[in-house]
Parts: sequence; C-alpha cells; structure tokens
Amino acid sequence: MKNMILTVLLCGIFQMVTAQDFAPTIKNNTVLHYICKLHGQTRTLTLTSEITTDALVLKLDTRGVNSSIVTKSEALKNGNALSYNQGEFSPVLNLKPNETFFMISQAAYQDLVKNNKFSYNNTTYVLDQNSDKNNVVIEGKSVDAMHVIAQIDETEMWIVKNPEFPLICKITKNPLGINWTLVKIADK
Repeated sequence: MKNMILTVLLCGIFQMVTAQDFAPTIKNNTVLHYICKLHGQTRTLTLTSEITTDALVLKLDTRGVNSSIVTKSEALKNGNALSYNQGEFSPVLNLKPNETFFMISQAAYQDLVKNNKFSYNNTTYVLDQNSDKNNVVIEGKSVDAMHVIAQIDETEMWIVKNPEFPLICKITKNPLGINWTLVKIADK
C-alpha cells in the first residue's frame, strides 16, 4: 500500500513539473530554429546568437542566405521598431539604433507587463487576456509567452516572458506576409 501511495505521489509531482511552462533564454551560441511563411512560401530559418557587450548578433541561415544581423544594445534596451530584413542584402547588417530583430526591446516588454500594451513600428499591441490563445508549444513543452494583438490590423504575436530577451516565438496574420514560428531551441 505504501508503495502504491508513493508511486501515485511521485507521478503527481512528475506531472506538475513537466506541465509547467518554460521560458526560452538566449545565451552565446543558442540556436533558434524557425519555420517562416514569407509571401506564401515556407522556409526554415536558423538564428545563432552571439552576445557582445554592445550588441546581439543573430547569425541568420536560410536557403543558402547567410547574414549576421546586429542589434545594438541601445535597441535591445529601448527599441521601438522590428526589422523584417531577410538577410539577403549584406553579409553583416547593422540595424538602426531603434530596431530589433525577432524580439521586442526590454522597454517595450516592460510596457507590456506594466500596462498590458506596447507600441512598435507605430502600432499598438494589446495583451490578449484570453488564455485559450496563449498556448505555444516547442518540442512538446508549453512556452511561457504573452499573446498580443495589433490594434490597427489582425497581427498576432506571442512574446516569451523573458525581460532580458523578449523573443517573439510566433507571429501570425502579419499584413506584410512575413510570419514565423519558433520550433526548436538548442545550444551549440
């Protein structure tokens, strides 16, 4: 009887631990694997991170296109625009001081946490309180993310609850025709 109770207890603890959401983190050599929908085409894209004192470099690799996208620390802290560059114009692309790539800035994240909304690319995104739509799964694990909806169109984003690197793990209904979903995270 004691073994049966112990087994049930351990199964319950295991279920609670495995059911918890996780928040992906970025560190040097983190590899982010995305599936991107670009103007009706589907392609895979990987981003490998390199963190320096003054920038976050995401080494982009997709369909033979290789480029290093450089987000300045200033933009990581206070940026207000998302770059949709696909890396084909330069082997190294230095984003503008207000642009981020595949994430929002720390200031925008703080606005979202504090005010349930933030502005990016002159668009206000509002936190969706409907918990049914807040589910993003990566490799069988539920991601701890916030779901936001644009107020001027139907764009939806899921942003990882990580104040240091608020990664956009999913974007849908983007009027630019550029949508993506994070499908795997690995460290080299």
